Amino acid sequence: MPVPVSELGTFNHVPETKEQLDWADLVTVDLSVIGTPEGKKQQADILISAVREKGFFYVKNFGISQERVNRQFALGKKFYELPLEEKLKYVPQGLDEGKFNGYVPAGRRVIDEENNIRDKIEIYNIPKFNGDFRHDHPAVIEERLDEVEEFARALHTEVLDPLFVLLAVALELPEDFFTKIHQYQVKSEDHLRYMRYEKYPPEVNAKLKNWSYGHTDLGSFTLLFRQPVAALQIKYPSTNEWKWVKPQDATLTVNACDALQFLTGGYVKSTVHRVTVPPKDQQHVDRLGLLYFSRPHNDVPLNTIKESPVLQRAGYTENEFEQTGNPVPTVEQWTFAKQKWQRTKAGHLKKDWATAQILPGFNEKIYA
Repeated sequence: MPVPVSELGTFNHVPETKEQLDWADLVTVDLSVIGTPEGKKQQADILISAVREKGFFYVKNFGISQERVNRQFALGKKFYELPLEEKLKYVPQGLDEGKFNGYVPAGRRVIDEENNIRDKIEIYNIPKFNGDFRHDHPAVIEERLDEVEEFARALHTEVLDPLFVLLAVALELPEDFFTKIHQYQVKSEDHLRYMRYEKYPPEVNAKLKNWSYGHTDLGSFTLLFRQPVAALQIKYPSTNEWKWVKPQDATLTVNACDALQFLTGGYVKSTVHRVTVPPKDQQHVDRLGLLYFSRPHNDVPLNTIKESPVLQRAGYTENEFEQTGNPVPTVEQWTFAKQKWQRTKAGHLKKDWATAQILPGFNEKIYA
């Protein structure tokens, strides 16, 4: 007799903060108007300005209902309600070597040296459903895997593909330039993520500066669904100011990442961001995140794109690897080198870790 599927229940976001914060002034890309050449050019200009000046932007009218989004939040919440011993069954073998699909437990990183406070960040990553390999999941996810796959694939067709077309238009490249190297069925390290920042007691929050360090993401675009617990901050590349990112109804928050910075020779900026201590009226709740990380195909070399007239005119013709004469890595080589650095248990803000060499030609930087 089949085992009945457990109910997810409804998911309700907590109220937004009432505190007056220094919010980032971010633009919105509207995917509903890109059906005409004029609309496409207009939105391409908005996107390229955003990824050069602020790094983050909002996307609206992306064709995925709030009900479908809320079901994914509910699924993430259900996963994190599992006992720790159950979640630990899904820690990937080779986590310390950069493997990341599955469950990453909290407490692997010291975020406050003086008070020896460790992170309370839990991660569950689900890789692409493209037949590369079978990944085991706990029952709460396994029994809804078709729904998860449908959602992940929709993010590609409804959000990422249009954004890659707009980026190509902005760089005066063929419209399919970036979609060709971001095909869902081809091997890459994309993943859907349920992420929980467990709350700290007030006395611990009083000692902390941030819940996670300033960092950049390693892929192409990161998609972040609306999260009303204010904690995300970005560092404007144009002014180096830290600003809060305000949750906007019916939008995605998107940021550009390392791979696009390499591919454009630094023309597109990989956005520095961090998760800081939430305002006091939201410190009593856990912060649940729903994200998608997009990356080019594993075999794509991260050379600066030579075909873009925009990059040629602006003088962005070499990235860090090319400037130093070091071998240019493939996306796969870059991904696992940076993931290994990110996943180390010893990670903290000491200079020998925070400025470590990821690959010859590229060293990390301190962004705290």
